[in-house]
Amino acid sequence: MSEQDLSEAEAERHKAKMAKRKAVQDAEVAGKTIEKGVLLVHTGPGKGKSTAAFGLVLRALGHGWRVGVVQFVKGAWETGEKEAFKRFGDQISWHTMGEGFTWETQDKARDIAAAERAFAQVKILMADPTIRLLILDELNIALRYDYLPLDDVLETLRTRRNDLHVVVTGRNAKPELIALADGVTEMGAVKHHFGAGVKAQAGIEF
Repeated sequence: MSEQDLSEAEAERHKAKMAKRKAVQDAEVAGKTIEKGVLLVHTGPGKGKSTAAFGLVLRALGHGWRVGVVQFVKGAWETGEKEAFKRFGDQISWHTMGEGFTWETQDKARDIAAAERAFAQVKILMADPTIRLLILDELNIALRYDYLPLDDVLETLRTRRNDLHVVVTGRNAKPELIALADGVTEMGAVKHHFGAGVKAQAGIEF
């Protein structure tokens, strides 16, 4: 058998294999008929949880949706994504309401008050029928340090309107939140340049 004949034979086997795979995929996709707002959780020790959420923001904006963002812990420092999203005007409602990470404030009462204000804003955005996607950035951190009552947060998420998509980010997601979520992604910490002494840089970390 010549090299050309072998190549053609391989091509035919590949074509048949991919045709079978396509049939399986098409059948699986056809079986998914539910359309609803989903609750997604991005957690884990690795970097990229908020970055992934903001990727969904960009996708939603591209579809013409209105999007809400509430940042629970990160302070009022300027980030590249916040500046970029300003260009979408009223299509995005952005609220940075944290006072920095808890080791920076060192004041639990102040952190609790900030988290409560942020969650009050979440409820306002949830009640706005024009908001299709809501990002609760670092909510998991606020829950980890008991800045908010877990039961209240879970009930608010559970009883949201049916067409609202919500993404929660932050390490150490509570097991109860993971159980409630429709999808959970855990970011793994395989290697990060910070460990080699590389500082946080504009355009990469913020």
